[in-house]
Amino acid sequence: QVQLVESGGGLVQAGGSLRLSCAASGSIFRPSTMGWYRQCPGKQRELVAQITSGSNPNYADSVKGRFIVSTDNAKNTMYLQMNSLKLEDTGVYYCTYRRGLGFEDSVVYWGKGTLVTVSS
Repeated sequence: QVQLVESGGGLVQAGGSLRLSCAASGSIFRPSTMGWYRQCPGKQRELVAQITSGSNPNYADSVKGRFIVSTDNAKNTMYLQMNSLKLEDTGVYYCTYRRGLGFEDSVVYWGKGTLVTVSS
């Protein structure tokens, strides 16, 4: 079992920055794939950023150049640095974890989410 806890959400003005954290605990094995999803008002849940052991991260087109995903394996923590925030970035951000490199059929674990609200 894997537990994921997101933190760092809050209220920020457009153009500002936030850093989200996802702390993982339990039966953590590597290689692994972790990602950030978000649920924005009136939209489908979307993959924001994904990072796999030993490879470069990938990003949704809407956040490329603005968001950076990284991991601290010693702390079993993943981060999402969110810069130049826009109103449309508002939503609940979820952390995910799964074993493997992203193409294996493995269980996906989800956190409960953290709310990001961008204001004008």
